[in-house]
Amino acid sequence: MDGYPAYMVNRELSWLKFNERVLEEALCRETPVLTRLQFVSIFSTNLDEFFMVRVGSLTDYMHFAPDYIDNKTGMDAKEQLSAIYAASRTLCQRKDEVYREVINELSVSGVSLLSYVELTKDEKKEAGEYFNRQIRPLLSPQIIDPRHPFPFIANKTLNIAVELEQDGNRLYGIIPLPGGVRRLFFPGKGRLCCIALEELILHYANEVFELYKVVSKAVFAVTRNADIDTDARELDEDDDYRQHMKKILKKRQRLSPVRLEVQGNLKKKALEFLKDKLGLASHQVFFTTAPLDLSFIGEIEKRLTPEQKEKMLLPAFQPCPSASIRPKESVLSQVSHRDILLSYPYESMQPFLQLIREAASDDSVVSIRITLYRIARQSKLAESLIQAAENGKEVTVLMELRARFDEENNIEWAQRLEEAGCRVIYGLDRFKVHSKICLITRKVSGKIQTITQIGTGNYNEKTAKLYTDLSLITADPQIGKDATNFFLNMSLSNLRGEYQALWVAPNGFKQNVIRMIDGEIAKKRAGRPCGIMMKCNSMTDRMVMEKLAEASRAGVSIKLVVRGICCLLPGIPGETENISIISIVGRFLEHSRIYCFGDGEETAVYIGSGDMMTRNTDKRVEIAAPVKDMRLKKRLLKMMDVLLRDNVKARDLHPDGSYTLRTPSGQKPLCAQEEFILRAQAAAPTESTKGRSARAFFQGVRQKLPFFKSKP
Repeated sequence: MDGYPAYMVNRELSWLKFNERVLEEALCRETPVLTRLQFVSIFSTNLDEFFMVRVGSLTDYMHFAPDYIDNKTGMDAKEQLSAIYAASRTLCQRKDEVYREVINELSVSGVSLLSYVELTKDEKKEAGEYFNRQIRPLLSPQIIDPRHPFPFIANKTLNIAVELEQDGNRLYGIIPLPGGVRRLFFPGKGRLCCIALEELILHYANEVFELYKVVSKAVFAVTRNADIDTDARELDEDDDYRQHMKKILKKRQRLSPVRLEVQGNLKKKALEFLKDKLGLASHQVFFTTAPLDLSFIGEIEKRLTPEQKEKMLLPAFQPCPSASIRPKESVLSQVSHRDILLSYPYESMQPFLQLIREAASDDSVVSIRITLYRIARQSKLAESLIQAAENGKEVTVLMELRARFDEENNIEWAQRLEEAGCRVIYGLDRFKVHSKICLITRKVSGKIQTITQIGTGNYNEKTAKLYTDLSLITADPQIGKDATNFFLNMSLSNLRGEYQALWVAPNGFKQNVIRMIDGEIAKKRAGRPCGIMMKCNSMTDRMVMEKLAEASRAGVSIKLVVRGICCLLPGIPGETENISIISIVGRFLEHSRIYCFGDGEETAVYIGSGDMMTRNTDKRVEIAAPVKDMRLKKRLLKMMDVLLRDNVKARDLHPDGSYTLRTPSGQKPLCAQEEFILRAQAAAPTESTKGRSARAFFQGVRQKLPFFKSKP
């Protein structure tokens, strides 16, 4: 369209391509079969959330903001929804194909997920006894008629729809799946097989509705809009913000449907009945042969023998000890003398947790201040903060209650922290605080010392083992001064604070990125060495992309690693010819954000919490920090080099918006995730037990990948 750059694509369609890359990981035959099934599950969960949030938002725009258009493509909400539903349908058909392939291979490996008709005679008998004894007493079937109105169907719950006939009259029934029951039933002892709970109930629906003739039946689930407004603009001054959040979270389950999923054979009239009751159109209905909820994979894993687990799952992974940390020495003392950089999950989060534990009991520590966006349900970090408050430290927690789908956990922790004596404050109205910053203030020999931690990911012990993230810990006084000002400004709801070292959104992050890009353009025009490298989760900010295109036109070499959404197309003649973009999808979620400007040792390197997305640059409070220590800067530049050379998990983005997986044909295979862990292991000061586990993990992977066995 006129006025919209040819090198930009729609955000939502780009996200669907990302989820397609996740699904493709389930096709990697070198990956153990149950791990492949986990990727199918991740794909499905991702798509569920996409419909709840993004499709939900666009549906709202279509009704309440008819003038809204995508500033990169000019598509209005209706056009985007039409494209999303069409692309999603194709993806879901592909998911069914992948699921069948993986399930067949799982069966070959000795684990069978069966339909009722595939059970043996003895297994059917056992299944029937189990149904009558354990399941039927828990069922709440319902006929839909004037005295029994259509029930509310909660978001993503599984239900059985049954079309019935009695005395020539057509009517309908619903059986919600009972809660608190295992999703899988494992009959018999001769083979490892199972049947899904919904499959079992579906078979016995005839007996449940014994007074009627069953005409057709199917499993169904409704996806509802979950994009609720969590801001407190209508909050009364006397109300508690936590209570306000609890009230509005109850609305999420009751918002309008945006998708109907059906697994099974439901006839046209029954389908029309459901669509009418849910207020959905035909294009919002998705038929599938795969289960509508794949969260039962853990139940299969529990049944496996150690030998089967070794065959069907990737080896267990443990982080390496950090080469940056001297064992048995105070982390507080070490960071006072030199900066520390932790790289999760290759290195453990324990040094940071130890830092907080030490600060909680150290007599020189005056205060601890931290932002929390997502934390574990059982959080050692939060327990240490509580301990610090009980020890008389001033503990300030800026808790963001609006972390989507983690709101309830955050509300509970906010209450516990406050009851323990911590000062708990909340994010700003209309601006989520997504920053990852912790500030420890000490009084040493009569002088104030600050220790600041800046991270790219959440303070969550669980995800620190699954996501690649970076954690910088420094006693740099300028960063400490900026961190002090940051917490003061947040306490005063001041978004316009000035900072010398830190880049703080919404008024300083994007502005500094653009300033740095302009600097590289100026260097190129002056004939000086220049370059730009970035690693982020997503790239959607139009102003940043236009500036990168300008740098490309000026001849600046730009190399981007963008895992997920990328609205910028590389290689467009006259626009983005000097831009190359890859996406890396693998076992670990590539979550770290690294921004590099320059060439060689003069390169300026920043890490931070924000992506190049408008929601991060303009609508959230984000923080990026400079990495000043040359030793750590070189380490980050080496990480970027390894990522950019990955030819096992990297996918190149092409000018037409397609992605192709790199292969190690004719080259030495290089998987960035493996390379990182082996480098960390080699640098570790001792060959610890955890270190051996990490090395064994990738040695096990190598044995299963044929292309690692051949000589380069």
